[in-house]
Amino acid sequence: MLALQINNLVKRYGDLTAVDGISFDVPEGEFFGLLGPNGAGKTTTINSIVGLSTITSGSIRLFGLDVEADWRPARRMVGLSPQEYNFDRYLNIRDVLIYQAGYYGFHGKAIEARADELLERFDLTSKAKQPYTRLSGGMKRRLTIARALIHEPRLLILDEPTAGVDVELRLELWSFLRELNRGGTTIILTTHYLEEAEELCTRIGIIEAGKIVALETTRKLIGERTLQDVFLELTRR
Repeated sequence: MLALQINNLVKRYGDLTAVDGISFDVPEGEFFGLLGPNGAGKTTTINSIVGLSTITSGSIRLFGLDVEADWRPARRMVGLSPQEYNFDRYLNIRDVLIYQAGYYGFHGKAIEARADELLERFDLTSKAKQPYTRLSGGMKRRLTIARALIHEPRLLILDEPTAGVDVELRLELWSFLRELNRGGTTIILTTHYLEEAEELCTRIGIIEAGKIVALETTRKLIGERTLQDVFLELTRR
């Protein structure tokens, strides 16, 4: 089964076309990388997948479900770890996880146990009763991923998950994400770290100016040096 099917997706904001007719599929169980410069359309594409942006035209399906016609069950299939922190500052971090599950219709003792399991897994148990404002940057990043996983989605989308974290935490997260992927969770990753894409992703799509300009296996892209080319523009003064 395909975890994600995007067909001729277009997203416009007034006169600005942020995503310009892109199409690609992600098979279930894949670790897929979506790369591109700032403003290329990565986050807009992600927001369209999870329902944070209304699609201008085209279609998106999650595990066969149309994200607009079948929006409620489709959104239960996906978890998003966004680039920016957007926690409720009035909740402690355990309640952040529990309240997040409620958006998907999950509650009760099972979710409380799931929250405690995730806090333990991300080494946040000692901070469970604290607000997120008291967490370090690395802890906030871990909490963001834990929140995305609270409802046990089949597809996890990570938007710059290791931005601003130290090398040790980055390696720990890589190990966890590999384990999660081996367990059957499909993962889509956006990153500016080419080493990260090379280490984790089996296939990579490159988006630029709202269009897919490359879509190949990681091995082939690296073999063609697509990920390693450096362009210098020299200007005479």
